Amino acid sequence: MTASGPRGRLLTTRRALLGMAGAAGSGLLRPARAAAMPAWRRPLAEADAIIGFGHTGPITDGGWSMVHDRGVQAVRRAFPKIRTIYVESVPYSADATRIFRQFVAEGAQMVFATSEYGDFIKDVSDRAPDVAFMECDGTNVTGNLGWYYVAHWYASYVIGIAAGLMTRTGKIGFLGAFPIPSVYASANATLLGAQSVNPSVTLQSITINAWFDPQAATQAATALADNGCDFLCGIMDEPAYLRVALQRGLKAAMWNTGMLDYGPEAYVSSVALDFNDFYISQVSNLLAGTWQPQGRFLTLGHGVDRDAWGPTVPVEVARQADAMRTRMLAGYNPFRGPIHDNHGRLRVPDGMTLSDLEIYHSDWAVAGVSGLE
Repeated sequence: MTASGPRGRLLTTRRALLGMAGAAGSGLLRPARAAAMPAWRRPLAEADAIIGFGHTGPITDGGWSMVHDRGVQAVRRAFPKIRTIYVESVPYSADATRIFRQFVAEGAQMVFATSEYGDFIKDVSDRAPDVAFMECDGTNVTGNLGWYYVAHWYASYVIGIAAGLMTRTGKIGFLGAFPIPSVYASANATLLGAQSVNPSVTLQSITINAWFDPQAATQAATALADNGCDFLCGIMDEPAYLRVALQRGLKAAMWNTGMLDYGPEAYVSSVALDFNDFYISQVSNLLAGTWQPQGRFLTLGHGVDRDAWGPTVPVEVARQADAMRTRMLAGYNPFRGPIHDNHGRLRVPDGMTLSDLEIYHSDWAVAGVSGLE
């Protein structure tokens, strides 16, 4: 391990980290103390605080991990005496468990997993009750583990309106990493937004089994374009499919952050994420001894929003889409019945709406979606 200046300590190689993790497995994890107050319920001096971040990809990915790293940097600016440690490209395997254990062994009082790691992080949190854990896109809430996520479906719906108004073929192409709830939620919201202004629009999805695989994303985007999709969108951690859209004369909406520079003529907007205030608030609560394990959504205008419209988006398209955004900011929920799935089953009856938690746990595709099962 090497020091990395103002960025805090970087656990530089997974090989070195995993080699040290044996120590964690042999007693460095803090044992449970049934009667004692957890350490995270007691105030903590800034200079004594160590915060760990496990990133799912490289922080130079231009997308998801980069956005989370911006949050880490915001924490450092807000609390200059705090020490942060992080690991990039944490795998979805037992190696993740060893990495999270090592954060604990390093003395971290709070650990963030910036993607869903399920039992890999829960098992570590169960054995380290004095450490506060937060899992992005997680589902578990325990005595010292909570989750957080962006309610991105509202921004996706707004961008879907633009897609419905701009498509000429009536076919939206969607790139997803895995058939998981966050991907269902994004695809469904995009298509429902599009169908609200253009009922005949459909959405074709291809999943590539990776969040960060530019080659696979390029191949999938090319296949969607070959199949007549003239508007591309999805959840990827890099801009590969925007480049395909630019080359093919299509339009594209992105995810994570603004990506205008990668293809201005093709760029429509992006579901833009900002974890800065969230991370600062969580660390502030830890220092004050007021942190609590819970689930929390970052909502439209407060951690997630649409990026600025691209230069080729017609003014009237932007106006219609933003009219819905304004309604959403005032509390309107567009996910109202009747909504059928892509097998014809009524999922949301007339007069009913989907809650954020129901959307967050989506495991079905709306009518008009293909390729996502």
